[in-house]
Amino acid sequence: MSIFDSMNIAASGMSAQRLRMNIISSNIANADSVKTPEGGPYRRRDVVFEAKGYGKFSNVLKEVEVADVVRDDTPPKLVYDPNNPLANKKGYVAYPNINPVVEMTDLIDAMRTYQANASVIGSAKQTVQAALGVLRA
Repeated sequence: MSIFDSMNIAASGMSAQRLRMNIISSNIANADSVKTPEGGPYRRRDVVFEAKGYGKFSNVLKEVEVADVVRDDTPPKLVYDPNNPLANKKGYVAYPNINPVVEMTDLIDAMRTYQANASVIGSAKQTVQAALGVLRA
């Protein structure tokens, strides 16, 4: 395994976490979206990761790939607001079932995982630079 393999594996993790952060940000931004082009409230989305074997050490080393972005089909929150034009016959408006605390916790987790992968790339870069320094001397 080369130092560049570790950089590629970390880069795959960074790419996957970047997409996860984008999806979480979209969830937070649409937490109050009660009407979408598809009809009904915004549906929370989540990223599904998949580990893929990497190179000749595929039984040990794994790259991260995004397998899918799935929609959460849990029922929406119903809020009583009979004056809202989007209210149903009983006076309830369907809001996305998004918990901002859960989304922020997931966002912090994604950010820390992204940073950990960036640290791996930084360490690999320093190792390559040190090796080049030894070769120059």
